[in-house]
Amino acid sequence: MTARKDKKPQQVRISNKRASFDYEFLEEYDAGIVLVGTEIKSIRAGKASLQDAYCYFSGGELYVRGMNIATYFWASAWSSHEPMRDRKLLLTRRELKHLAQAVKTKGLTIVAVRAYIAANGFAKLHIALAKGKKEFDKRATIKEKDIRREMERE
Repeated sequence: MTARKDKKPQQVRISNKRASFDYEFLEEYDAGIVLVGTEIKSIRAGKASLQDAYCYFSGGELYVRGMNIATYFWASAWSSHEPMRDRKLLLTRRELKHLAQAVKTKGLTIVAVRAYIAANGFAKLHIALAKGKKEFDKRATIKEKDIRREMERE
């Protein structure tokens, strides 16, 4: 018998770069995602997109909409998944209550920030309770980035 080498965990990070520009994050959470067989293989291959992804409540459960997980290349036609389907998120009951109350009363939204594979091999979605930025806030963000870039050059 040969000794197995310990595998390094894959560093799969799929991010929504536009979210931090359009929203101000108030609270952040890590949620599990309910996936079907070929979806996890596509995420591990890095074939997913979070552009325009947001979360909503339905029947007391949290779902993510707008998350595109490409069909797995090697999957057969009958075992393939639908790329743009809504996926259920897994959070504690206390976190779900808190998020539902915040979204209803304060007019906030929940956006998907980043998808990754955790150390235990499960797919996770980093979500944030966010408030939309106004146009002048976006200009201030651009100005801060330019100043930071100038200081790094010097």
